[in-house]
Amino acid sequence: MDIVYIRDLRIETIIGIYDWEREVKQEVSFDLDMAADIRRAAQTDDIQYALNYKSIAKRIISFIQASEFLLVERMAEEVANIVLVEFSVPWLRLRVSKPGALRGSQDVGIIIERGEKP
Repeated sequence: MDIVYIRDLRIETIIGIYDWEREVKQEVSFDLDMAADIRRAAQTDDIQYALNYKSIAKRIISFIQASEFLLVERMAEEVANIVLVEFSVPWLRLRVSKPGALRGSQDVGIIIERGEKP
């Protein structure tokens, strides 16, 4: 299994359960590890056979900027579903963090894995 990844994709959005969080955009950060077979893309040097990380990032950015979630758990599930279904990714590991959400901590968040490892 090959992995195509995106690290520290930062997006501003409404996220959180507290009243003040519903009024102020906060930054969230995404790390994605996505299963892909890169052999055909490598052999042909043709983007049509690659997992296009730019297209995935643009889709996630658009979705998150237009969303207002209460919990990072729901946000993570929705993003995972987009990647798995819309981009035909068989497996992914997704890390979602809220930098500065907890005093004394650099960031907090969750890591999920969805799909079947090839």
